[in-house]
Amino acid sequence: LVETVPRGICEAMCPARELRDREAQNRLHRFEMLAGTEKSRRPRGDPLRAVKEYSRPAAGKDSTNPSDLRPPAVLLKTVCYLIDDIAASLIASKIYGFVFDRVRAVKQDMIIQRLSGLDCVAILERTVRFFIYSSYHLCGEPLQLYDPCINDTHLQENLSWLFECYATETEPHPNQEEFQALGLLYNLGSTQATQHIMGLPERLRSTPAVKLALSINRAFLERNPVRLLRLAQGLNFLQCCALHRHLLTCRRDLLLIFSHGHSSRNCRFPLDRLAQLLSLDTALTAQLCQDYGVKVNQESQVVFSKAAFTEPEQGKLYCKLYHNIVAEKQRDLTVGSIIHGCA
Repeated sequence: LVETVPRGICEAMCPARELRDREAQNRLHRFEMLAGTEKSRRPRGDPLRAVKEYSRPAAGKDSTNPSDLRPPAVLLKTVCYLIDDIAASLIASKIYGFVFDRVRAVKQDMIIQRLSGLDCVAILERTVRFFIYSSYHLCGEPLQLYDPCINDTHLQENLSWLFECYATETEPHPNQEEFQALGLLYNLGSTQATQHIMGLPERLRSTPAVKLALSINRAFLERNPVRLLRLAQGLNFLQCCALHRHLLTCRRDLLLIFSHGHSSRNCRFPLDRLAQLLSLDTALTAQLCQDYGVKVNQESQVVFSKAAFTEPEQGKLYCKLYHNIVAEKQRDLTVGSIIHGCA
């Protein structure tokens, strides 16, 4: 028997039946309410702003009804709406929750229809950028508002699907260099990510973004934090967002190596030079040294000692404090331009 794959015919971002049900059950998000009805006992849904929500597959529930599924062009339009009209007002954690859920529903529609092709790639590319940007922008937010582990799981799934599309489709994909580099920077040190890159055609491996990502990955594997942080200066903003979760480990390694290499009663290391190597200002460098038990004297000199180096208590070190290498690169980039890839 030939299995027929359902094809969506819903031309709205939210199927009419779902909108009616959620209206009746008072389950509309504030972004979906018809202007002027927000404060009424039962707000009405705006068909132009309501977006299909994610629902878990359940026994006896038909998720393949074509009138509840959106075709590829509508799914892409939905993702663009979420980026331009919702996420563009900066991804505050409450906005993230809404966009995350609706993007998950888009992916669900894509899976049911077994989508592939250019629209599928365009959706996945924007989704991956959204998750990478969120991993940086919402770093340190309370767990009930943003869970980095859940964000990571969905990012990895979408990245894996995107790479599959690149590998199996014959159409040219102009953004492939960007995403191959982002995947490696995000998964720095991963054997699987490194093997994936080494299996790419030479023309891709030799592109500037992938070559730089490979050099940074090599510095990470060789535990050469000075080289890694120097190479990171050449990354663009989104690449820095992908790398950012490894920066604290990298800086910790630098302090540990220097605590062993410069451990001497008479050795003094200039704080401003250490700040340069760490890509931090002197105040944050002094703070980081303090967190790791490294002494900074009154003459702004660092006194390294392998006996004094200690790991900070779990939860004491805030990654967000040390974001400057990434923040400096954002400048006047808008969320929309970052996620659409116009940055």
